[in-house]
Order: sequence, then C-alpha cells, then structure tokens
Amino acid sequence: MGKLRGFLEYEREQETTIAVDKRLKDYKEFTKELNPQALSNQGARCMDCGIPFCHSGCPLGNLIPDFNDAVYKNNWQKAIHILHSTNNFPEFTGRLCPAPCESACVLGIIQPPVSIELIEKYIVERGFKEGWIKANPPKKRSGKTVAVIGSGPSGLAAAQQLNRAGHMVTVFERDKKVGGLLRYGIPDFKLEKSVIDRRISILEQEGIEFKTGVHVGVNYKVEDLHDFDAVVLCGGATKRRGLPIPGTDAKGVVQAMEFLKRNNQVVDGQAESSADLNAKGKDVIVIGGGDTGSDCVGTSNRHGAKSVTNFEIMPMPPQYRSEENPWPYWPFTLKTSSSHEEGVERNWSILTKEFVKDAQGNLKAIKTVEVKWVKIPGERPQLQEVDGTEKEWPCDLALLALGFTGPEETLSEQLGLHTDQRSNIKASNNYQTNIPHIFAAGDMRRGQSLIVWAISEGREAAYHVDHYLMGASSLPTKEKGDLPAA
Repeated sequence: MGKLRGFLEYEREQETTIAVDKRLKDYKEFTKELNPQALSNQGARCMDCGIPFCHSGCPLGNLIPDFNDAVYKNNWQKAIHILHSTNNFPEFTGRLCPAPCESACVLGIIQPPVSIELIEKYIVERGFKEGWIKANPPKKRSGKTVAVIGSGPSGLAAAQQLNRAGHMVTVFERDKKVGGLLRYGIPDFKLEKSVIDRRISILEQEGIEFKTGVHVGVNYKVEDLHDFDAVVLCGGATKRRGLPIPGTDAKGVVQAMEFLKRNNQVVDGQAESSADLNAKGKDVIVIGGGDTGSDCVGTSNRHGAKSVTNFEIMPMPPQYRSEENPWPYWPFTLKTSSSHEEGVERNWSILTKEFVKDAQGNLKAIKTVEVKWVKIPGERPQLQEVDGTEKEWPCDLALLALGFTGPEETLSEQLGLHTDQRSNIKASNNYQTNIPHIFAAGDMRRGQSLIVWAISEGREAAYHVDHYLMGASSLPTKEKGDLPAA
C-alpha cells in the first residue's frame, strides 16, 4: 500500500504546534495544519507489509492501509468512505486516541511508525471541509423504538448505527449538553466542542432524538424504559477512585474529573469559575500520571498556577521497549504529552501518605515517601517504601487523577441487572444483559477504557440489538466473542 519504497524516502512527520506562551492564553486547539503534499507523503510511508498488524491493533478494525493508499493518491473522498465504513467518529479518535494501531505498525519495528492518527484526523477534516460528510437518514423505518442511555462515544455510535437500521432512537443524557466524557472530561485544547456539535447536528438531521438533562433512575423512571422495544446502556464508568489516607477531607483535595468538568463548563459559558476549582496562583500537585493527570496539568497551567507537580506511583518508564514488552504489544515507554511540555515537575515512584491541613481545614502540604517495586518470581511485584525518603511538599490544590472503578450502581440496581465485582454490567458476547431487551456497551460493560473501544462497543452492540429486534441484521460487525480487557 502507499508508495512501494515510500518509507525509505519520507520521514515520519507530525503537526507542529503554537508556542507554549501563546497557547496557554486560551483553550483552543493549538496544532498547525500540514499541507496536502506532506500528508500524501505520510500516506506513502505505509509499506506493503503483507500482514497489516495495524488492523488487529485497532479496536475498530480500521482499514488503515486502504485509506493510507487513498491519501497517497490524493483520493480523499475515497479515503473518507473507507474510514467511515468502520469508524463513526474519526474526528474524535483522530485527536484523542493513543493510537494502538501505530504501536502495532510493522514499519515501527525498524523506523518510526506510519502517522496513522494524523492521517485519520485530516481525512475527516477534509471530508467536512469539502461537504462530503452529510446527514444520511434511513430510507424506511422499522417501527421499533430504542432508548440509548448516555451520549458518550459508545452511546453515539450505537445510536447512529441503530438509526441507520431504521429504528427510532432516543438518546438520554443527564448533563445539559450531549457528548459525555468528550464534552465534560476532555479539555477544549484537545477537542474543541464545536467538533462535537458539528457531528451531533448531523445525527439530529438523520432522525436521532436527544433528550438532555434527563438522568434515568433519578428524574426519569426506569419503568418508563420498558416502553421501548430495546434499551442500550452506555452510561460510562463514572465511579472515581479515591485515596484513603489521612487528610482527604481537606479543602483543596479535589477529584480530577470534578476539576476538568467545571473548567469545560466555564469555557462553554455553562458555569462561573469558582476559587476552589481554579489553580490560579496555587501550588498544584496532580496525583496520577495518565491522560487525565496530563489534562489537569494543561488546565492548571492555563489557569496560571504558581507551580504544577505530578506524582506517579509507578517507576519512570524506559525510553524504548524492553525485552518483556516486544512489538506489536502496546509499548510501556515514557510518554510526554503536550501538557507536560507546557510546564510540570514529574516525579515517579512516589507514594502519597498524607494531606496536611491548616487550622481552617485548608490543604497546605502533602507528605510522601519514595517507593520501589520488588519483583518476586511467580508473584505480582510488591511495593516497598524506601527508608529516609519522606518529604513534605507545599500544596494548595491536590487533583486526584486515579481513574475509575466502574459504573455507578443506581441504574443497574433499579433495573435488576447482574453486575460483576467491579460494578460493570454483565452482558454476554452479544452485549445482552440478563433482561433480554436491555443491552450494555462501552465502559459500563467493560470498565474504564479508550474512546476507540467505546465506539467499537457501540457499533457491535447496535448489530446485536438490531438482530434481536428484527431476527437478522445488515449492520456491520467484527464477528468477535467477548472483548479482551484493554
């Protein structure tokens, strides 16, 4: 695919970015557009590898060599058709996906892999720019009704697929606007919300009904869901992991998603800024080294924090793959995000021991100790504190970016659904729960995961819902069994 020896002629190229001092002044996306020839060259790097491991690396099974070849040949309309055949929302994955496809790229064994995510983003943006992406309502209706609970990526994907099958789809969202984590968890500097609105407008034109401010099980009776022929639960895994140490009740110890959601609401004009959820002039410590922690770093710097420090309990990852982490598996290597580049002190192998309060109950410091992970044959590595490494860090705002433990139980309990020990809704490999007309997909079924997995789950669930309603389905499916853990 691509140019036969293109990978020998062209180097991997990525978008350049606006200077840090300028981009910290607002919340807009800050990448600079590549020219068409540069993008064609990136498509040309896709080699004739024989077995495209990128396919298996991508949870959606995107036809990556095919759209790379189309971009190389400047056939952008063909490229968007190929991309949309497996991915409902490449404008989201092209900005936010950690690109497991690139980690599995065969070229990545000897050179930097093909810039698959970059190409994906520019394909869909070209499609919108040229007006190729339009509403495509179904030609006829089935007479069946489906309720989708949650408007995150899994809910939106399920809704669009089921609408394409001709069913009347209603999406319930508890927040004021549609988008779920995309709108309220991802900062605007990574995903401007106009990108979401642009896609929602198309979905509405296709016939999907969105009801916002509707929290099923709270201000909407779960009994009313039985008025629908089928229900798809896509509410996400929103139970936040805490940190059970002394001082967690201090004013200034805040869950990361509470901090990020409020900031997104402020940027959107839905809420006023509040001092307790603003980092301006504060010593900020972000506990947790994942993407959410990185988002907190970028947001704190835009607030004008006095200092930003990041704690991670795990050791600092290596620059390159270890022998225990071979290709094509996901590389556990050091990753530096754009937010890290904007200013942060990163610390690894740090265990938080206590939040220190002043007389008024305000957070003033954090006590930590360095740790090491001891490998024991046949057992999981054990955490050991290092004597003499205790330290106290000044801190006015501690942001807990520790991930999520599973879905909230309220809805599953009210519906009488079976759950596992992590509160995930149990569903068979056809996404069906113990109540036949109720299905589950996304984080609510598999636990906290990636946006690309959420879209995949939504698409797969839609196929099985359609099959349940009609006895057969023409919707696409990857024909797989239960999905493995991410």
